[in-house]
Amino acid sequence: MLDKNGIAKRIAKEVKDGYYVNLGIGIPTLVANFVRDDINVEFQSENGVLGMGPFPYEGDEDADIINAGKQTITTLPGASFFDSATSFGMIRGQHVDLTILGAMEVAENGDIANWKIPGKMVKGMGGAMDLVASAENIIVAMMHTNKAGKSKLLQKCTLPLTGVKCVKKIVTNLAVLEITSYGFKLLERAPGVSVDEIAAATEGELMIEGEIPQMAL
Repeated sequence: MLDKNGIAKRIAKEVKDGYYVNLGIGIPTLVANFVRDDINVEFQSENGVLGMGPFPYEGDEDADIINAGKQTITTLPGASFFDSATSFGMIRGQHVDLTILGAMEVAENGDIANWKIPGKMVKGMGGAMDLVASAENIIVAMMHTNKAGKSKLLQKCTLPLTGVKCVKKIVTNLAVLEITSYGFKLLERAPGVSVDEIAAATEGELMIEGEIPQMAL
């Protein structure tokens, strides 16, 4: 089973040389810490940063340099800062190759709910709806179940939707799954996790074909 850093490390393997990548709030922000040193990647944040690096070491933080989640970040040589209108122009213009988001729920058809729980106060939806409406490649980083042990990979989302039929792949603490026309397809299992455990934790339709390999981290 993976922790949050393990999920981010596995997702980092999906980042290719030359990609422009948007990192959502939560687990996705950790991905920048695990990208290979031999590839060139530009991380974009919708608050107006292009060229984010890994998180700073303790004592090296600059409170003026933050990501969309208000976490202090580092920037790489050549990084640039701009207003949110320019940032969302990049997103809506489909200039981002990969979007990595967190989620509260994902449905077997690729619907995502990640911005609101009715009855609980939220600051707003942020840029998530623009991202899911514009991105061609969306990977979700999330825990497979909630704190009560109930599945977050569902037949149909129960929370207000952020986007419809937009998620391509999901990496959880238990598995890597792909969204297909038939539901969730199990691609990999986390170290120490069995296929039966993944199936038991997945409410939506789960396709299991052949021997499922363990994740290589």
